[in-house]
Amino acid sequence: MMEKQYNSVAANAAAIRERIARAAARAGRSPDEVKLMAVTKTQPPKLVNEAIKAGINLLGENRAQELLAKYDDYMLENVSIHFIGSLQRNKIKQIVDKVDLIQSVDSVKLAEEINKRASQAGKIMDVLIEVNIGGEENKSGTHPGEVSGLAREIAGYPALRLRGIMTIPPFGCTQSETEHFFYRTRQLFIDIGGQKVDNGSIDILSMGMSDDFELAILHGSTLCRIGSALFGART
Repeated sequence: MMEKQYNSVAANAAAIRERIARAAARAGRSPDEVKLMAVTKTQPPKLVNEAIKAGINLLGENRAQELLAKYDDYMLENVSIHFIGSLQRNKIKQIVDKVDLIQSVDSVKLAEEINKRASQAGKIMDVLIEVNIGGEENKSGTHPGEVSGLAREIAGYPALRLRGIMTIPPFGCTQSETEHFFYRTRQLFIDIGGQKVDNGSIDILSMGMSDDFELAILHGSTLCRIGSALFGART
């Protein structure tokens, strides 16, 4: 069963790329504008390495402890890792030398700690602001009305470089509702790009997962985070 799963990753990656290309064409965009990320949560390194062999050079990690446990078993030549999950401040020092971008910055305190640890590591850390676009009470992310202010705060930290926005629409939305949330997120992305923040290069709009990435591309996504469509459903 596992061997079948390993063999299917390359075929799944090719099918996803084709779907990305079709969605981009519908939006009048080039497929080269959309980056495919392999979300590795709970997936064994051997399976993740099959995605890398299939040409996927961007991994998304949700949990610090899981990243630490699997890191040495990944084939990481010419591969970049983003941290995409909720990040506790006391875990930042453990991952700061292992990731190239943190997508889940949702507060000044978190930005401050990332800046501190990145500075100690002698690197500039690229970051995205995570937006709680649906205003869900039990979900991480910055309120949409606070994105502009957080962007200005991040601009004041010399070891951070703001690259854009990440979001996840509320679970169980209709297609129309999901489109609305993607549209609002893109407007926020355009707005912070227009601020011309210091220490920033606003070029990443991270939205869209296995169930909705084509819709996200139609609304401007530049990075789609794909797990189950690539690796199969988690067990």
